[in-house]
Amino acid sequence: MMARKNDQRPGSLVYSSEGGRMCPGCNYPVNDCRCRSTMPAPSGGPIRVSRETKGRKGKGVTVVTGLPLAEGELVDLGKKLKQKCGAGGTVKNGIIEIQGDHRDTVVAHLQALGYKAKRSGG
Repeated sequence: MMARKNDQRPGSLVYSSEGGRMCPGCNYPVNDCRCRSTMPAPSGGPIRVSRETKGRKGKGVTVVTGLPLAEGELVDLGKKLKQKCGAGGTVKNGIIEIQGDHRDTVVAHLQALGYKAKRSGG
């Protein structure tokens, strides 16, 4: 039996069979999190744009981390970046992934939008 959200101590509900993983801050499903939009960037510093191949059978992806945006805004920005690069990609757990090595294009576009984007890694 699952208790109602109002009866829970903050952060005590971790998983719900109805909504999946739950946010520890607001006890809503992670995809519908209410507190993420008010959270600052994790590092408080520049947005990092790097390239990763780990777990992708050698295929590289451009990874954008540290954006202080809500999930819906991240999806919209991810869509714009994918269109700008002419590639596919996804948005997962507050991170934008774009297929291929498009670090320079992504950094230039983010800086044009007013973000302090920085190329990270080799």
